[in-house]
Amino acid sequence: MLIDSHCHLNYKGLIEDQQNVLERARGAGVGLMLNIATRESEWDDVLGTALREPDVWATVGIHPHEADEHPHVDTAKLVERAAHPRIVGIGETGLDYYYDHSDRERQQRSFRSHIAASRETGLPLIVHTRDAEEDTLAILRDEMGKGPYGGVIHCFTASGAFADAAMELGFHISISGIVTFKNARDLQETAARLPLDKLLIETDSPFLAPVPHRGKSCEPAFVADTARFLANLRGESTEQLAEATSANFRKLFSKVGAISAA
Repeated sequence: MLIDSHCHLNYKGLIEDQQNVLERARGAGVGLMLNIATRESEWDDVLGTALREPDVWATVGIHPHEADEHPHVDTAKLVERAAHPRIVGIGETGLDYYYDHSDRERQQRSFRSHIAASRETGLPLIVHTRDAEEDTLAILRDEMGKGPYGGVIHCFTASGAFADAAMELGFHISISGIVTFKNARDLQETAARLPLDKLLIETDSPFLAPVPHRGKSCEPAFVADTARFLANLRGESTEQLAEATSANFRKLFSKVGAISAA
């Protein structure tokens, strides 16, 4: 079984055909999908999909692009919403200095609020970072000094040194379809050496469709293509990679197992 650890099932490109998207994922061997929230206005819809579909789970969070528009979303609000049984993670959150759609200080404050919510709830943090390695790592380290928390660097494209530093803090690294791109040599080198017990896979759909689907709207079924490419890159069988990444997901997002067993 494969797990798509990060997708946006309620985004344009998937929502219009969501039921068929889910069926194609299941047909490709995807047994679980984590539907990620990025702004408050979509929290109810993201959760609603998880309530309808037993193999879909949800998160609560504010993307760094949205930080300017959500100054009122603080730790308390995140903690309150995260109490729902189908919400199993905090995020996505983090820093994006590539686009700078939100003020950097507001991004940082929002990021810290999410980390505090992760710490308080015990739910893993889903981190987005782009062109912000130094500040992302500084905040992660500073906040870790206030008390432990765990999480994942999603859609990893940062440096190998950043991956090592994040793993030293206990974070997992999630690899998306970008790893299949011809110009992703540095990412491929990092992905090839990541410890198997720190690895997750994702689509970030509807974005970043892997080879051979470039140019199409990405969907969770395509995580199978990323898994095959990544397994070959690492010299592992696809079955071994699928088993390990699924086990890693269930260990990190432990609320999934706790609720499923209840």
